[in-house]
Amino acid sequence: MKKLLASVLTAALFLTLAACGGEAPPADSGSAAGSSSADASQEEAPPPEPVPFTLAFYPAYSLHPTLAGNRANLTLASLLYESLFTVDASFQAQPLLCQSYTASEDKLVWTFTLRSGVTFSDGTPLTAREAADALNLARSAGSRYQERLADVVSVSSSEEAPYQLTITLRRANGSLPVLLDIPIALGDGDRPVGTGPYVLSEDGSCLTTREGWWQRDKTLPASAILLRGVSKSDELIYAFDGGAISLVDVDLMATNAMGYGGNYQAWDYPTTDFLYLGFNTRTGPFRSAAARRAVSLAVDRDAIATTAYSNHAISTLLPVHPASALYQPGDAPLVYNPEGLAVQMEELRLQGSQLVFLVNSENVAKTSAAQLIAYQLEAAGFAVDLQQLPFEDYTAALSRGAFDLYLGETVFTAGFDLAPLLSSAGALNYGGWWAEEADSLLAAMQGAAEDKALCASQLFALLNEEAPIVPILFKNGSVLTQWGQLSGLSPVRGNVFYQLENWTVQ
Repeated sequence: MKKLLASVLTAALFLTLAACGGEAPPADSGSAAGSSSADASQEEAPPPEPVPFTLAFYPAYSLHPTLAGNRANLTLASLLYESLFTVDASFQAQPLLCQSYTASEDKLVWTFTLRSGVTFSDGTPLTAREAADALNLARSAGSRYQERLADVVSVSSSEEAPYQLTITLRRANGSLPVLLDIPIALGDGDRPVGTGPYVLSEDGSCLTTREGWWQRDKTLPASAILLRGVSKSDELIYAFDGGAISLVDVDLMATNAMGYGGNYQAWDYPTTDFLYLGFNTRTGPFRSAAARRAVSLAVDRDAIATTAYSNHAISTLLPVHPASALYQPGDAPLVYNPEGLAVQMEELRLQGSQLVFLVNSENVAKTSAAQLIAYQLEAAGFAVDLQQLPFEDYTAALSRGAFDLYLGETVFTAGFDLAPLLSSAGALNYGGWWAEEADSLLAAMQGAAEDKALCASQLFALLNEEAPIVPILFKNGSVLTQWGQLSGLSPVRGNVFYQLENWTVQ
């Protein structure tokens, strides 16, 4: 029965894809009467049959959008589930299930009004109660959003206002909506229903468009999407390389990143995964802001992004993404300048200084970046001891302060909360940097809404002067697709199917 169902679905998909601009398999017209075998041998070979739009699925793993950990299953989430907001490529929140919202003057209490008339695929209406349950689950232990929602004190709803959701914070946040691109699912099961455009078949073999989707004015590129069941990474790679899977979402620069082959296209999208150079500001030569500013001249950001990160990154002068409206480098950013570094070295009498430089040895891109920086520092006159350490040894050395500088990586929220990295009590402030105005400027930027850009510019002026870190780049995520099969993609962080209605499936 399953084989019969798969055959029917495959046939239906061929028809669907043909309607979207693809070609159906050519019909067998047979041979003309009287044609010889020689004539037949000279006929053109039939074109290969089109491959249906197919995605990977790990059926043995959870599909829950906040509790699952499997990347392929999480890729499917935005087809099945929706969130209060989506976050676009410039890290701005766009309302989705939320119709409107207000915030208290101190930005500690937020009220969100949900759209009416939205239902889950089983017919259950979406109200503030279901949204509150989903967000409270996202705050719980085991959720991949737990850290993101650490400042949330409560999420609540009331029977008197069934579509009003209230979120109370312990720390002011003027950009709370950008944190709420969290998929809303009904319940905590492994395959919960959602409000999205597709539903999972009972046997897990495909996704089909659902009746009653509230965005019925949008035309989807396929009425059905086949799912290729896999159980391990090797199967996924083999299936994609062979063309049996149409799309995968990957971090090509990740530690132990899987290698893909075949004839594919890569669609990169911006992330908040940040690479930077950190200093020990408590002991050694980098207690001086002048010395830190000098070293920043040794960092060739563009070379690191293009070579060490194979163009799957974008260089940055600030700890916010260049695509963000907050990105304002100022009049005198500290850019790569080896000649200027040599002059500064002489003026500050830094020649011959011994430096312990730490990097995690488990990531090839990071070790390559560290080697580029070390080379420039040595060329300028530093004596660099580049220590490539396993992750546990690396973090232990950072915690002990056993370094002069280190290559670090962290993932910001879409609101670019810099406090964990730069505040006096920040868990990632391994270098112990402190400046009198820093904590208040960090808090002001985090709590601001309409004047956030102004607050950010004031903070960045201090960072340019103090140079507690050297921003280097933001990594890209990548969507790999079979060559020529898909077009119109505009993936964003957390949703590779963003603006799916603009896609074309060939």
